[in-house]
Amino acid sequence: MTQFFAAVDLFGPYEFQFFRNGVIVATLAGALCGLVGCYVVLRNMSYIGHGLSHAIFGGYAVAGLVGVNLFLGAGTWGVVTALAIGGIVRRRPIGSDAAIGVVTTASFALGIAVVQKYGSPGKNADALLFGNILGVNAGDVWLVAGVSLTAVALVAFGYRPLLFTTFDEEVAEASGVNTTLVEVLLMIVLAATVLATMSVIGVTLIAATLVVPAVVARMLTDSFSTMLLIATAVGAVSGFVGMNLSFHLDLPSGSTIVLVATAMFLAAFVLGNRVHLAGKLGK
Repeated sequence: MTQFFAAVDLFGPYEFQFFRNGVIVATLAGALCGLVGCYVVLRNMSYIGHGLSHAIFGGYAVAGLVGVNLFLGAGTWGVVTALAIGGIVRRRPIGSDAAIGVVTTASFALGIAVVQKYGSPGKNADALLFGNILGVNAGDVWLVAGVSLTAVALVAFGYRPLLFTTFDEEVAEASGVNTTLVEVLLMIVLAATVLATMSVIGVTLIAATLVVPAVVARMLTDSFSTMLLIATAVGAVSGFVGMNLSFHLDLPSGSTIVLVATAMFLAAFVLGNRVHLAGKLGK
């Protein structure tokens, strides 16, 4: 490991604007996914993060085909997809996992078909699927920064309704909380998060960046507010370290970010087991 750090120029890549943009976006995207991922995990919606990322790819392709703004078109498609899944589950005896599987997989298949037939409307399809550091520009930085500020504002001003709805939706509704509005706002932020981070992390790996930091935080604390902070920090560190490693090891940025987050999960898992064992031995 020492030889590796001695052999590479750790600060050399920062001479390039595209790399600096990539590091900023990856760090912000990791923090954003960690924050939003707490609500995804605690609401048992882990699979919808995976499905929604695939559905948004379909919306991206269709938006390009019909000539509308890619961000607005794909984002709207993602929100409508998420709400449609909820509607199907409420009106038919179908489990949420089955509804997510049907709706989002169909949308993803449509996106692949459109791209194959008419070509990618914007960035290369492979870059969207797996992430691409070379495709990151100043626009991506501002996009992720804007979505991140929106998510932070939503959590700050809607902390109690979000918390109440996350842990017990039925009781929250009975207590006067507009759970429908809370769900819609959460889906909008989730869709915007997925769309904004596609260029760095890639469609196929976004679900992991939403889930892993939140799971790590959940393993380390029972406090919800502390969980939000830890998950955000874990996501940011994963994005920063993963982006740097991806450049030096010549690996896809999304894959490397997820692997760094997974390593942190394993460390938290081992640490948690040792603390639990020490507690038992101390009794």
